[in-house]
Amino acid sequence: MMADEPLVRSFGELTRSDTAIVGGKNASLGELIQNLGEAGVKVPGGFATTASAYWHYLDANDLKERIAAQLEALEDDHANLAEVGEAIRGLILGGDLPERLARAITDAYHEMRPPGPGGTPSVAVRSSATAEDLPEASFAGQLETFLNIRGDAALLEACKRCFASLFTDRAIVYRQNHGFEHMKVALSVGVQLMVRSDTAGAGVMFSIDTETGFPRSVLITAAWGLGETVVQGMVEPDEYQVFKPLLEKPGLHPIIGKTLGEKATKMVYAKSEGRTSKLVRTRKKQRASFVLSDEEVLRLARWAVAIERHYGLPMDMEWAKDGETGELFIVQARPETVQARREAGTLKAFTLRKPGRRLVSGLAIGDAISVGPVCRLESPSEIQRFDPGSVLVTGMTDPDWVPIMKRASAIVTDHGGRTSHAAIVSRELGLTAIVGARGATKVLKNGAPVTVSCAEGDEGHVYEGSLEFDVQEIDTSEIPETRTRIMLNLANPAAAFRWWRLPSDGVGLARIEFIISNLIKIHPMALVHFRKLRGVRTRRQINEITRAYDDKTEYFVDTLACGVARIAAAHHPFPVIVRMSDFKTNEYAQLIGGAAFEPEEENPMLGWRGASRYYSDRYREGFDLECRAVRKAREEIGLDNIIIMIPFCRTIEEADNVLEVLSQNGLVRGRNGLKIYVMAEIPSNVLLAERFAERFDGFSIGSNDLTQLILGVDRDSEALSGLFDERNEAVKRAIANLLSAAHETGTPTGICGQAPSDHPEFGRFLVEQGIESISVSPDSFLAIKRVVAEAENDLAPNAAEESGPRV
Repeated sequence: MMADEPLVRSFGELTRSDTAIVGGKNASLGELIQNLGEAGVKVPGGFATTASAYWHYLDANDLKERIAAQLEALEDDHANLAEVGEAIRGLILGGDLPERLARAITDAYHEMRPPGPGGTPSVAVRSSATAEDLPEASFAGQLETFLNIRGDAALLEACKRCFASLFTDRAIVYRQNHGFEHMKVALSVGVQLMVRSDTAGAGVMFSIDTETGFPRSVLITAAWGLGETVVQGMVEPDEYQVFKPLLEKPGLHPIIGKTLGEKATKMVYAKSEGRTSKLVRTRKKQRASFVLSDEEVLRLARWAVAIERHYGLPMDMEWAKDGETGELFIVQARPETVQARREAGTLKAFTLRKPGRRLVSGLAIGDAISVGPVCRLESPSEIQRFDPGSVLVTGMTDPDWVPIMKRASAIVTDHGGRTSHAAIVSRELGLTAIVGARGATKVLKNGAPVTVSCAEGDEGHVYEGSLEFDVQEIDTSEIPETRTRIMLNLANPAAAFRWWRLPSDGVGLARIEFIISNLIKIHPMALVHFRKLRGVRTRRQINEITRAYDDKTEYFVDTLACGVARIAAAHHPFPVIVRMSDFKTNEYAQLIGGAAFEPEEENPMLGWRGASRYYSDRYREGFDLECRAVRKAREEIGLDNIIIMIPFCRTIEEADNVLEVLSQNGLVRGRNGLKIYVMAEIPSNVLLAERFAERFDGFSIGSNDLTQLILGVDRDSEALSGLFDERNEAVKRAIANLLSAAHETGTPTGICGQAPSDHPEFGRFLVEQGIESISVSPDSFLAIKRVVAEAENDLAPNAAEESGPRV
């Protein structure tokens, strides 16, 4: 080392080109301070020791050869890894900091004191390897961090411990697996002013959807107290998602996802000797509250976009909020390393053939399915008990678990969020994982075969037994183009981002029943009239679910608005047709509090459903909530590609009644570009197509109900299943007549159902009739694309434009 080489560098004089000097983590902090201040991004100040300082420490204590000798003794199967790692760390911790290095560190630390009679600064001391956080290599928790360090002696000791953490067992293995030479990697210590998040909150943020690679979303997680609880997976944090393209449009609040986490514990400062932080139980009020306000969520998201734009690639960031000043800060930023390496032109879709008995559920990491026997472990020291291919089940993981994780077919943890260590490493290893699956270590039995499914959206499920599943690989470059628009049928907002790579033309049917039954779970009228509910158990359930809301109806509106908005965001700016609720009375009654508001009907299929509910005094207030949610998604969040669709509209008078109710709720046809479609699923819709077309902007054919009503066949009757067929001549004639009438009035037409993909000849028939769009489930998209492309190629150039029935 040259005598004049600096041993410490201020963050303010570093850029990302200094990675070889101070490591990726510290270089990135300097880059942010120098370049993102004008964008409003705040970063706590500090300094970093240089690679020269690390080598100076090793040289001053004659450690290089002794460390190399220990590494030389490491056996190929790592049988003596613990012994070697402990020996090297002991050598480093046993050394003395050279006077010049110690003075450089303490001088820089003293400069961090605030002007005036301030106290000793509290700092975070983090390790940053010179090969760390490159786009192809993330050291994901391999090195140590020490929080709330105060005073010269404590700081110098923390620096030595950081040096030693370069040779934790997990770091040694990680470098070997990724081809880094041990003695060519140096360790830089980052010393950064602590943000008083112990009295507020902190978390992690990604400028990309971590599970699907959807590039237009920001994911933010948040918990009370210091951010280590989120990073280490100790808690289930709050989770927010923001749609990036609308962030800069004035007046919009494009938050498309907002989930309240349990946040059972938090990490705060410790006052006792020898401890700088401690875990405490979170107060009930904080557990029931979101850590961040909407404005704070949007500010962080804008920072994420600015940082991503500056670096030119997706980023992984840590943030903290100061409880004393209320200020937000970015405390780390590094390239995202998993989705950045994923092939953009390929899509692998996993589908369970038939779900089994569900054992536990949690947050899905990735979108795959894996099968294996359960192996429940409490500590990574139990590695000898773990058989390769087993499903690892444990409370939570830290980097010491990586050698076991690499042998697992899947991972299930009791605790953790989408940005926890278990989640990040599982993505890197390509493992199926479920985190935050409460009770998994109690419910899942050792040796029992299970199926771990992350293919059903944001929520992952562990099923009993080894279930069969299908894997479909799609090369998007091989999907043919068609004149007919091919759209998707979607219901689960959590699964919407999975299909962003499909070149669809939007969503032809977004069913809100799924959002209401699976996410909201409560009958809307029970929220409107909560004070009138009599059942103690029902009231207790509703209070627990809506605990973050003073106004319980706002819970319904927010949850539905975010669910609809997430589906719309995944396909923006293409149209997304949202069908208003079409529960039958027996289905509504199953919602929490629903029995008190629903009549018993002998034939709910033909009963009080669809449009007839919207203007009825018995449900009008519930429909008002649906309208408020759709209006919020369109006008406040900003997803104006949403089209409303009215189901089961029996008469012209009913259409007028529904349009009036919509108008009273601020949803006026044509205002702010709003279009309103109607389902064509009743014979009256076909017979009076011209009059319905005067009131609605489009038709979407519901082939299931239309078939049962034309043929007089209960579609749920097993005895009549052989008669139920959309290809029946009467059904086809009705569809052809509807399409002909729509062509005459210039009204857009589409169909949402499985028939075109199940029966290629039916898809060909629709193309021949000149239908403008066909909407199918995502797993049928490729098949229907090929059917339609073939049909279009076989038709004469003008055949698809001719109108009139051809049955």
